[in-house]
Amino acid sequence: MDSLLSYISIAAMMVVIPGADTMLVVKNTLRYGPNAGRCNVLGLATGLSFWTLIAILGLAVVIAKSVILFNTIKYLGAAYLIYLGIKSFFAKRMFSLEDMQAEKNKPEDSSSRHYKNSFMQGLFSNVLNPKTVLVYITIMPQFINLKESVNQQLIILALILTCLAVFWFLILVYLIDYAKKWLRSVKFQKVFQKAAGMVLVGFGIKTGLD
Repeated sequence: MDSLLSYISIAAMMVVIPGADTMLVVKNTLRYGPNAGRCNVLGLATGLSFWTLIAILGLAVVIAKSVILFNTIKYLGAAYLIYLGIKSFFAKRMFSLEDMQAEKNKPEDSSSRHYKNSFMQGLFSNVLNPKTVLVYITIMPQFINLKESVNQQLIILALILTCLAVFWFLILVYLIDYAKKWLRSVKFQKVFQKAAGMVLVGFGIKTGLD
């Protein structure tokens, strides 16, 4: 496989650069705790695995070449991000001391619902992200040796991207949860909640217009 180190560097930069996934992980970790953040990361990894399977089956190229399919994915993804952004913008503050105490005493099914929602947000934000398709058909092929098994190399490259994403976002979850005690200001929470909503709506509009 050609230039593996170069690919790892490029993949790492793509993962670290803040985007919709970063905002979702931060938002869910702050609001529902580190386990929700980890569920968000798991959903993200599942979404990347979905596109890996699609690429192996050769459908990624078909989707990219089909204006209707590509635009359908693009606009669904844009609408979903805008929906999440609006929901975040009008949500109540993320947490308080009373909320933290209630979090410890609340029923298990309530926690499970938050974890499931976080997972699904991570999943859909990647499955409905047309840029993920472009990564598989524009960036990855540059690092594939056509004289060897293409699918095997594609799996390795996709696995590297997924592992880097999971590693980075798990670190982010830990840092956000650790810093939570400094983020109890009601003013900060209101500002962040609305800022997160506006950023997600912005990503949604950008996705729709790209």
